[in-house]
Amino acid sequence: MFKFFQGRLIFTRLALIVASSALIAIGILTIYSVGHPAEPSPAGNAEEFAQNYKRQIIFAILGITGFIAINLIKYRRLGESSYWIFGIVVFMLVILLIGKFISLPFVEPRNNAYRWIQISIAGRDLPSIQPSEFCKLAYILALAWYLRFRSNYSSFHALIGPFLFTLLPMILIVLEPDLGTVMLMMPVLFSLLFVAGARLKHLLLVLLLAVIASPVMWMLMEPYQKRRVATVVLQSKAVQQKLHDHPKISKIFLGRKFDQRYWSSGPGFHLERSKIAIASGGEKGYGFRKGPFIKYDFLPERVNDFSFAIIAHQWGFYGALALIGLFIVIILCGLEIANRNTDPYGRLLAFGITAMFTVELLVNISMTLGLMPITGLTLPFVSAGGSSLLTSILAIGLLNNIGRARPFSVAPKLFE
Repeated sequence: MFKFFQGRLIFTRLALIVASSALIAIGILTIYSVGHPAEPSPAGNAEEFAQNYKRQIIFAILGITGFIAINLIKYRRLGESSYWIFGIVVFMLVILLIGKFISLPFVEPRNNAYRWIQISIAGRDLPSIQPSEFCKLAYILALAWYLRFRSNYSSFHALIGPFLFTLLPMILIVLEPDLGTVMLMMPVLFSLLFVAGARLKHLLLVLLLAVIASPVMWMLMEPYQKRRVATVVLQSKAVQQKLHDHPKISKIFLGRKFDQRYWSSGPGFHLERSKIAIASGGEKGYGFRKGPFIKYDFLPERVNDFSFAIIAHQWGFYGALALIGLFIVIILCGLEIANRNTDPYGRLLAFGITAMFTVELLVNISMTLGLMPITGLTLPFVSAGGSSLLTSILAIGLLNNIGRARPFSVAPKLFE
């Protein structure tokens, strides 16, 4: 029997593995459907997506290999090396930042973003990696290890360390730019501090520090990212009319005068079409590989940030509900694993990973519905992206590792 099937909480961990495996399969099938529509697609609309599902399968296999490997060692050993892991990831983020200003052969921009490291061997390109994705898990590993001691969060001045610990990668990532990952880190920090036992008044003070630092983050953001944040309120016709009538206010939000054509072809392009794709799915959807948003290139990022819209388009309300249900299973299993582990590090690590999945789910779905800014945060397991998928599977491997471990105790069992 494989080692990762041994240990405690077997049914919880099996439910965790089954739910995540189902989400991976849904993601691969969604990517396949976009590249292979049931009805003939206009020339060139599906060709660029035709082979994407193969790449997703390769990273799924790599992720499963990583899942097995991460369960061959005790999770506390990873904690002992967590600062080194975090340091390596931060170093890669620094390399990306250098590549933004100095030409580096392995750092190539995509859509004016410097997020990927591309390595070639013998003239052949290996799959690119996105350090900001790995940073999410490395950050949780290191932060949980830091917070395992009460002295690191019991007073206000002790919270400055975790805050600075979070601010460093946030600044590096926002400069890539990658707004989605940045939006993830603060909620994870507050979740871990709350679970660790930090005082509420201290958390409110840290929140105040975050608000004070927000203008700095705003200045570091690219103009198009500022426009993405503004899209939430720009959906209102009244706001649109206000900006149209007051060019000075429009320039603050958009950097230019507002007009309907600019909105429909610019900031509101993906948002409006995403909501149409979801609404057109109705209760049961068009079916696998069917529907106008599968056949035509109405939603360019439909296998990446807006994969939820395509799932709702194909499978309707019930399909979208089933997808959310699988994520809820993962979240509940993560909370159960965290609750049943008495080791401070194991509990914090499990809760941090669960918080990461929760925030990613809420932000991505809210983004496609127009309830939050379009940030580029992927839907875990489902959206196309090798680094994102690999990180998500490794996170599940860590949850399984924590779940099968015996409860941590500094004293012998009763009567022993």
